[in-house]
Amino acid sequence: MAEADRIRVMHVVHSFGIGGLENVIVQLINRLPPARFEHVVLALSTVSDFRQRIVRPNVRVIALNKPPGHAVPMYPCLYRLLRELRPQVLHTCNLAALEVVPLAWLARVPLRVHAEHGWDAHDPQGRNPRYQRLRRLYRPFVSHYVAVSRDLYDYLGRAVGVPALRRSLIANGVDTDTFAPPQGTRHAAPGCPFEPGSHWLVGTVGRLQTVKNQPLLARAFVRALQDNPAMCATARLVIVGEGPLRAEVERVLADARMGDLAWLPGPRDDVPEVLRSLDLFVLPSQAEGTSCTLQEAMASGLPVVATAVGGTPDLVQDGITGHLVPPDDEQALASAIVRAFDEREAAARQGQAGRECALRSFAIDTMVRQYQQLFDRKESA
Repeated sequence: MAEADRIRVMHVVHSFGIGGLENVIVQLINRLPPARFEHVVLALSTVSDFRQRIVRPNVRVIALNKPPGHAVPMYPCLYRLLRELRPQVLHTCNLAALEVVPLAWLARVPLRVHAEHGWDAHDPQGRNPRYQRLRRLYRPFVSHYVAVSRDLYDYLGRAVGVPALRRSLIANGVDTDTFAPPQGTRHAAPGCPFEPGSHWLVGTVGRLQTVKNQPLLARAFVRALQDNPAMCATARLVIVGEGPLRAEVERVLADARMGDLAWLPGPRDDVPEVLRSLDLFVLPSQAEGTSCTLQEAMASGLPVVATAVGGTPDLVQDGITGHLVPPDDEQALASAIVRAFDEREAAARQGQAGRECALRSFAIDTMVRQYQQLFDRKESA
């Protein structure tokens, strides 16, 4: 296929750093047929070293370094970029990137796809009237919507008024070869002070921000060990990620004098290895779309405990692949952790069922194929 015949996709995000939606973009860039698609990544604010996960050559990554607030002062620059690069597909992600869509319509970008990956940290339930009005205001300029979970799909119809023909449910996918159970003896991730087998490791992976609610996990871990002192000998906590909640997590552990029972290594490039070292994965979020790290944990054969929010109940079968608990319920989460610790054979069966679910329901190839079919339309619906 001649270069002129390839479809140029411009992916627009607020920032391009470590995160689930950014990982989806990386997977699409790396896996969509290179003879058919070429890509540009546009970050309204900043770009991190996460860009190095893009293995396709000649992918332009642009950071506009936008200050907080609306991008109105940058509209002329954005319009010029759109006219210069002439993408056939605009792929915006989440509310912060939605204001680029009218400019793309004005610049005659044929297909404008907007994906909702989860709620904004300032609106974890999607109930903010102002944000709902903004989404309705931009709705005429969006050709097609993608929701990564059933609750987001229903929200687009109910609160934003998007007809069914203009929205698709495409769950995030996971690389089930990279994220897979350990073969043979489990090993500690480099730098981890705890040893799988000798220690029982409960952990989570994600940005340390309000919507992810890692302090809840820290408090539940403390309560579990305070109520069950026998766990102190082997139970250990692993929290991977960085963000503004780190100090609160450390304070919870320090106040309970359990700081030496936890490992907070910050962001990691070896998440598959970290997951393979765990015994239990916990997702304590206040809100979620479809959690990539939850999918990765299930693909890694881990039993999971997760708050029953957003698209998480679509992934976790309570009692089959793990356990669901109410959000912000410290006691319920602590009890679920204790249960997994005490009932290890049952937990192992749940992990195996989660792996089978991952292979059956959210392998990466299915997600890529659905996006390819959508991007291949090339023309506005």
